[in-house]
Amino acid sequence: MDPAFSRRSFAPALDGVSSASSFNPINWLSRTFSPTPAESEIEKAKNKEAKATTTEKPAESSSIFAQVEPAKKLSDPQATSRAPDSKTARSSSRPVVPLKPGKVRLPDPFHKESTVPFVISHRKLNKLGRQIAGKPIDYAILQMQFSEKRAGTTIKDLLLSAKQKAVQRRRMDSPTLVVAEAWVNKRAIRSKKMLAQGRGHRGTRTRPSSSLTVVLKEGKTVEQQKADLRKRKLNRIVSAAVTREDKPLRNPGPMWAW
Repeated sequence: MDPAFSRRSFAPALDGVSSASSFNPINWLSRTFSPTPAESEIEKAKNKEAKATTTEKPAESSSIFAQVEPAKKLSDPQATSRAPDSKTARSSSRPVVPLKPGKVRLPDPFHKESTVPFVISHRKLNKLGRQIAGKPIDYAILQMQFSEKRAGTTIKDLLLSAKQKAVQRRRMDSPTLVVAEAWVNKRAIRSKKMLAQGRGHRGTRTRPSSSLTVVLKEGKTVEQQKADLRKRKLNRIVSAAVTREDKPLRNPGPMWAW
């Protein structure tokens, strides 16, 4: 091979190279045969871009991060490094929430309370329920306190618990509490016990159990009830005056009254 031909062929690849081992034929091919734009075309593109920037407004960026305003710099350089871990810092940043008002009373408040099923006949328990139904709560408690019945103590505890819960939870007035309703429920499951009898016989004793439920409402006090009773009695009095009252005659006699 002619040494002059080898120098002419690979001279561009060896310009500025310290050693022949760094020569790469692929790079030489890309530099030699790649189309390069003319300098005049590059100048035209630059001038066109400069005119477009001066005449037309830049399009708004569609990125949400570009639309966010930059944050203001803090006066304290250490403010960014500190973390708001204290309770005072968190409380100051939160909005002030007004305190919630108390529980709003219902238009017609009432409280229902019942006992657990205990061993007693529903007939016997119903008599005690009738005794306290319609009575003021304090009067009903007094009746059960001096009752000779065995279930009187259980019913008294029921009334005391119902009175306390009605005042605290329902915001009801204690002096006006009345046992508006009282009813008895029979327990479905009854305890049974076997009784041994003579000559190999046996019997079954069934022990009934029932519970009492009361409903407390706001009514009239004892003084108000007495005043209403006196008013009703006074309205019933019909005097023999010149002009009779406009009231119907009930059970008139068969003859004159004189």
